[in-house]
Amino acid sequence: MARKRNSVSTVTITISTTEGIQQYLEDLVSGGLFGKNPAEAAERLVARGLETLMRDGTLNRRRAKTGRKER
Repeated sequence: MARKRNSVSTVTITISTTEGIQQYLEDLVSGGLFGKNPAEAAERLVARGLETLMRDGTLNRRRAKTGRKER
């Protein structure tokens, strides 16, 4: 079944990593729970890490941007 379109606007970033890290990301993808490719797996891991930092109080949670202009 096709996935629903992401309703949250996104931005693209580029990261460089080692071949070993890329292989771990591919291992996660092959398990089926971390997306369809290594880039999606990396995004999910970053999101989990940020959630942990917010839960620990290391990072403050931001309000989601709605895309509307404030007056």
